[in-house]
Amino acid sequence: MKVFAMLLALSRAGALVPSRQSLHHGARRATSKTFVAAEGGRGSAAVSQAKETKERGGKVEKLDLAPPRGTRDFYPEDMRLQSWLFGEWREVARLFGFSEYDAPVLENEALYTRKAGEEVTQQLYNFEDKGERRVALRPEMTPSLARMVLAKKAALPLPLKWFSIPQCWRYERMTRGRRREHYQWNMDVWGVPGPEAEAELLAAAVAFFERVGLTSEDVGIKVNSRAVLQVVMTELGVGPEAFAPACVLVDKLEKVPLDAILGDFEAIGVTKETVEALVQVLESPNLEALKLKLEELATQNDTGGGEGRAGGDAKATDALADLEALFGYAEAGGFADWLVFDASVVRGLSYYTGVVFEAFDRSGEFRAICGGGRYDKLLTLFDPKTEPLPAAGFGFGDAVIVELLKSKGLLPSFGAASGDVQVVVASLDVGDGPNLHAAALEVASKLRRCGVGVDLVLGPKKGKWIFKHGARLGAQHVALVAPGEWAPEDGAAPSVAMKNLGDGQQSNVKVGDLAAWAQDNGLAQGP
Repeated sequence: MKVFAMLLALSRAGALVPSRQSLHHGARRATSKTFVAAEGGRGSAAVSQAKETKERGGKVEKLDLAPPRGTRDFYPEDMRLQSWLFGEWREVARLFGFSEYDAPVLENEALYTRKAGEEVTQQLYNFEDKGERRVALRPEMTPSLARMVLAKKAALPLPLKWFSIPQCWRYERMTRGRRREHYQWNMDVWGVPGPEAEAELLAAAVAFFERVGLTSEDVGIKVNSRAVLQVVMTELGVGPEAFAPACVLVDKLEKVPLDAILGDFEAIGVTKETVEALVQVLESPNLEALKLKLEELATQNDTGGGEGRAGGDAKATDALADLEALFGYAEAGGFADWLVFDASVVRGLSYYTGVVFEAFDRSGEFRAICGGGRYDKLLTLFDPKTEPLPAAGFGFGDAVIVELLKSKGLLPSFGAASGDVQVVVASLDVGDGPNLHAAALEVASKLRRCGVGVDLVLGPKKGKWIFKHGARLGAQHVALVAPGEWAPEDGAAPSVAMKNLGDGQQSNVKVGDLAAWAQDNGLAQGP
């Protein structure tokens, strides 16, 4: 332990100030004169840049240090937050038996241009590449997933339970919790035609909320059915060709007044009177009230066979059956208190065909937290000849949930102390004594082979700095390699001075005993 007493005295005397020689130890200087003169190579590019600079009078345009508008930099503390969030998502996916997949962030533009009036088609980051192909940065993951499923449809064992955490891009107006790039947790089930798939997805979403400390008093999940909405619209005289674009417009009614988009409704053949009648149905407070309104519409449009335009009570009952079953599954699964029936929820993407849902902040401070639903006919949008394959899924963005957790005081701290560093190893190069960095590297390597997280100080530092550095990183121990311990005069085996930053206890540990020391202190991992 004498090294710690010596350390204080030497530090005060200035003997631990880094020398010029040690700072430049092992440095190498080299001059590269590589120049590629071929046209289009590095040489021509350099000449071109030099010419442009000369034309600007030698002035170099100042670099904008901010990331592109709507995007983010991820500093280490930001990455720790992201890793925590992604870890929670992955753990829930594991608990529910989902397998992870991924796809290129750059896709063919045609994958997203479904011509249904969706906002997403107007928000693409799209361009023509050097091969004159129309491509786009993905705005959502589901079409990529559908492409992958379609490519191997015959060979994939059903049902599929897949998840991903892709980065998505949309050029849209930014608000709190809405950016032009974001990461999104996607959970999808393929090959299950009934509401069992939606129940599994909703149970997973609720499991995540509960893991991060949210309750059903903080978050609710609105549930509705596109199939029910289709029955309603058919009874009101809206044709099948207008249904998908009408759903996109209905989704906007919560955000803008009817007069603002009335012209869009009329453009697809839906009158103001029809929209107003539709709004009355969408205000149904529960499933029973919705049933009554469907019966009224069917009676009004009765053609003499006891059925309205949509097929009467039978079709209405079929459209409601999945919703009723879903709420029953929620009771059995213990998450019914999270669900709220809301006939106005339709979601803004045209490919939804059945149950749709949207998680919301009950305080009303934030926009939708996540959303999804059933999309049984998505494959036929890409290949009309293929057989439909039932599917359901949700997307869960990273921006809104982080803001919500911050507002509730539920977000963990992600400062400089990541907890990944368990031991800081540093050498004490005293005066004109030997450079002990190689010895410190040997110590660090032995500990790392035991699975210990080690930060090796890469240059001579004063002892005070070393201990502050260890505390800042949240390290549990500091290992000092000093001349007296590494090469003792009595010829004893080399050792390092260990200090426990928690209780201040100090000890010398022989280099050959480092693995046992790590094991005894609960730091070693693996075999």
